[in-house]
Amino acid sequence: MPQQQGRVSPRRPSSPFPSVPAGGPSHRRARVPGRAVVSALLGLLVFLAPALTPVGGSAGRVVTGVPAAAVVTVGHDSGTALAGFMIQSTALVTDPAAKVSSPGYPTTGWYKAGPRSTVLAALLAAGIHPDPFHSTNQKLIPAADYTVPWWYRSDFSVDGRGTRTYLDFSGVTSAADVFVNGRHISTASTVAGTYTRHELDITTLIRPGTNTVAFRIQPNDPRKHLTMGWLDWLQPPPDRNMGIVRDVVVRRSGPVVLRDAHVVTDLAVPSLASADLTVKARLRNDSPDTVTALLSGTAGPASLSRQVTLTPGESRTVVLSPADHPGLRVPSPRVWWPAGMGEQPLYDLDLTVTVDGVASDTSRTAFGIRDVQAPINADGARQYRINGRPLLIKGAGWSPDEFHRWDPAYAEDRIRYVRDLGLNTLRLEGHLEPDEFFDLADRYGILTLPGWECCDKWEGEVNPAESGEKWDAADHAVAKASMAAEAARLRHHPSVISFLIGSDAAPNAKIESEYLQALRAADWNVPVIPSASGKSTPVTGRSGMRMTGPYDWVPPGYWYDKREGGATGFNSETSAGPSIPTLDTLRRMLTPAELETLWKQPSAPQYHRSPSATFSTLKLYNAALAGRYGRPTDLGDYVRKAQLAQYENVRAQFEAYSRNAKDTTAPATGVIYWMLNSGWTSLHWQLIDRYLDQNGAYFGAKKANEPLHIQYGYDNRKVSVVNNHTTAASGLNARVTLFNTDGTEKYDRTVTGVDVEARGVSTTSLTLPATVPGLSRTYLARLLLTDTTGKELSRNVYWLSTRNDVLDYADTDWYYTPTTSYADLTGLNSMPQVTLDVTAKTTVTRAGTSTTTVTLRHPGTTNTPALLTDVDLVSADGKTPMLPVRWNDNQISLWPGESAVLEASHRTVDPDRTPRVRISGWNARAVTVPSS
Repeated sequence: MPQQQGRVSPRRPSSPFPSVPAGGPSHRRARVPGRAVVSALLGLLVFLAPALTPVGGSAGRVVTGVPAAAVVTVGHDSGTALAGFMIQSTALVTDPAAKVSSPGYPTTGWYKAGPRSTVLAALLAAGIHPDPFHSTNQKLIPAADYTVPWWYRSDFSVDGRGTRTYLDFSGVTSAADVFVNGRHISTASTVAGTYTRHELDITTLIRPGTNTVAFRIQPNDPRKHLTMGWLDWLQPPPDRNMGIVRDVVVRRSGPVVLRDAHVVTDLAVPSLASADLTVKARLRNDSPDTVTALLSGTAGPASLSRQVTLTPGESRTVVLSPADHPGLRVPSPRVWWPAGMGEQPLYDLDLTVTVDGVASDTSRTAFGIRDVQAPINADGARQYRINGRPLLIKGAGWSPDEFHRWDPAYAEDRIRYVRDLGLNTLRLEGHLEPDEFFDLADRYGILTLPGWECCDKWEGEVNPAESGEKWDAADHAVAKASMAAEAARLRHHPSVISFLIGSDAAPNAKIESEYLQALRAADWNVPVIPSASGKSTPVTGRSGMRMTGPYDWVPPGYWYDKREGGATGFNSETSAGPSIPTLDTLRRMLTPAELETLWKQPSAPQYHRSPSATFSTLKLYNAALAGRYGRPTDLGDYVRKAQLAQYENVRAQFEAYSRNAKDTTAPATGVIYWMLNSGWTSLHWQLIDRYLDQNGAYFGAKKANEPLHIQYGYDNRKVSVVNNHTTAASGLNARVTLFNTDGTEKYDRTVTGVDVEARGVSTTSLTLPATVPGLSRTYLARLLLTDTTGKELSRNVYWLSTRNDVLDYADTDWYYTPTTSYADLTGLNSMPQVTLDVTAKTTVTRAGTSTTTVTLRHPGTTNTPALLTDVDLVSADGKTPMLPVRWNDNQISLWPGESAVLEASHRTVDPDRTPRVRISGWNARAVTVPSS
């Protein structure tokens, strides 16, 4: 994670809440004793987006729509999540905790929050504050309101009597005192840390009818607490995400509870001919009597059964293996593969424990069969192997919503974009998303690299350059409990291929030992990575990764040099920094005055870039844009040039890593683009913007990662073909043609008989000449890959210069390498506009989904090609982009007489309001046409 250099101090206007006097409630760090109540996280939670009812413009108004009390039933596999909370600041609640947490307590003037909600998420939904994603509105939210604890209160009822009842939860940020029916059952010294999990036996407190649970949530400070923060990603939320961000579950069972059920898989590699499954489950007798329980069920195709006698209070882990259950040795298993390498089948583990013939508890979870290895290669880089096959990790950094509002549809849209981009991996630096996220990753075949975050309390003991405080004994207990809980929660997801126990820094010997103990206890069977940087640890050893940046602008050719952030080894986070959204998105997120500053004042701080002084401006980016493409003439010209620049840069990053993956020396083994998306409206580190619009960076990545791809090497001018398919390609034709910007052809050459092995790279004999007579300083290179019939398989167009970018590696900083001289691409400005012929048709392809087919044709009225032509679907009135949308291709270039058919998949709209198609781009004349 890039280092944080400072934060913006927001202006704080008057608050809707009264200020807290100096002697008011303490929000000092809650400490955890050495004993932590932690067990495996729930297998599958039912997450709901925060459903919040507006209650008016200020605190104290009467609230309507109090969350309905959850009804908890016996034996429900994952328990019953509380339906939501009523929340209020302790500054406004003078009643004692016993009264607040008792059934029937009036919550007039409180705010309604969903079952997972930060304080600020609830207040935003209630209309208390303006949209924090627009302009500098977030500065208007008073941070002082969140320096005191807040009450979270919810009701539930139970059906039946005489059973055991438990309160099961994690996701408390930062800590909480817990009350049930007026009784204080756990303190903030125990319930601390976002990732610790707690199961509290509340059987003796439950009464017929309505029951109440209440949390008194302590303020969060990621420098002091093992929770989560935002570093330099975005302007941090004023409440620092205090609240409860995962479901609080009430579970009921009979005398014997079933916990920690999971499957350890052992796949035969490389044959994949069989897999051994070992099933483990913990049974606990919570009754006062000795009981004999029957554990039974299925694990994939295997039937399971084991009888166990348990004394009062006894807990025992039951292990079922192929030695005693031969069905657990599975022949020809359905193997789980990452996207692009195969299918993503899942098996089910279904278990029931019965006592005297009556079901006491159940468990159900899904699991996948796959093998993950990540050895260190001869060059010291980590090389992942999935099911015995080497894999270049091509990924990006994932960000949740800034206020941790979980929206399953929005998450799935972004995961679909990941597949559309040709990426195979997402890295989660902290902010470990709920179970549904990993379920989506399992289903779509997207690998994940979860881990702890940098530069705050998580690295306070080992990263003195940053702001995190040192640890004490209580912090060690929280960290180990967090690792145990997350390992138990994530281990059954086949998409999870590692855990990074360090980010910028690696844990010391004591912390590493505690993490490893927790991981071993959870049967963690995929690699443990010491750090995302090159830092090693005493036991795990070398990380095999590097964190050399860059994080700000560098030219496309930078990525081909095997030093700094260039394409070699495994770079865990890197990109050329700023990513200017489309004009549609910019107008949604910034005021007219801010839009003027964006392109006119490169040195002006940009609130929507970063709170870090290092990344607060667009100085480097805007200087490069003007130096390479010419000074922008207006906002539209600035955004147009930005899309061209972002396309070529992101394309080059992924192309360089893809090509170098097959090098015999210092090969590239992995790259994580920093980042996939932002948690708010942002100007940097994103392939996808907040509104799911796709800019030049998106389509540059999509082009670079297409299944069969022809590309140009900025370092050696050679043409290569990258095959991302699992089958070989042979007999291909590769052609390169060079043009002046007016369309005049200056060079043309074709080579035939190009063969590329499955998931391989072939560098052809095509090398662009160092000089070509009559070639203009700015020129275009068109690369075409065709099969033996002449069918086009890949097209790639570059805008290049006879004057190269010159880098000053000797003056490299941690976040970029300076450019002392820019390539001259100003000749693109002389390209005349081209009017394309456009037709479009929209058809419903399946329930809820439509396809819009757009045919573009260059009529040949001018010799000039149409460069990087962009096609957007917009609303019937032509004003609003239709998002999300997935194109088979976009931002394409057409020469005279050429045509292209583009297809967009999107949600079906009202047949009377079919989308329109808007054409724009570098030099395509802007036009909007209907789709029939």
